[in-house]
Amino acid sequence: MWRKVCAGWVTTATIMLTTGCMTGPILDNPALIRPDPKVNVENPVWMPSDPNNYGKVFENVLDIMTDYFEVSYSNRYGGVIETFPRISPGFEQIWKPGSPDAYQRLEATLQTIRHRGSVLIMPAEDGGFFVQVTIYKELEDLSQPIRASAGAAAFRSDFTVERQFEVIDPTVFESNWIPRGRDTEMEQAILQRLRKCM
Repeated sequence: MWRKVCAGWVTTATIMLTTGCMTGPILDNPALIRPDPKVNVENPVWMPSDPNNYGKVFENVLDIMTDYFEVSYSNRYGGVIETFPRISPGFEQIWKPGSPDAYQRLEATLQTIRHRGSVLIMPAEDGGFFVQVTIYKELEDLSQPIRASAGAAAFRSDFTVERQFEVIDPTVFESNWIPRGRDTEMEQAILQRLRKCM
């Protein structure tokens, strides 16, 4: 009886593994698309297109940006796309798009880094459109580790009730994020994808 049950489980596992219950990532997965270091696309990139095809250009740019970020504001008539900040994935989340090279993945694994993006689409004088992609990189600054619990049982110095009142205003500056400048590697990854799709 025991042999029949084991043989049944082995047969079921073999069938499940060989019949395609699980597939790999799709071919256009942005986590698998790395920028070509030999190709340097200038920013803003010129997209050859008919002036009547502005909607197609805007939709392609918006589609590529949503692979990397969540869009907070987009204006088709102004040619502006703004994104929410996104925490960069490290090596523990290798399937997520974000950090284009191994050094940035390691950096995002060891400390908290976030990116936010901005895109501006402008018509060119001789036809086509200029697409400018700007990716900002920020580092989190904490006074102490978030979950530091060493010695917490004997020496608690915080109050039992903490009331924090936050004013929700878009002009409030988040003081715990240090600007690190622009992330040109991630800009190149997005610009190279834009050039391939047009």
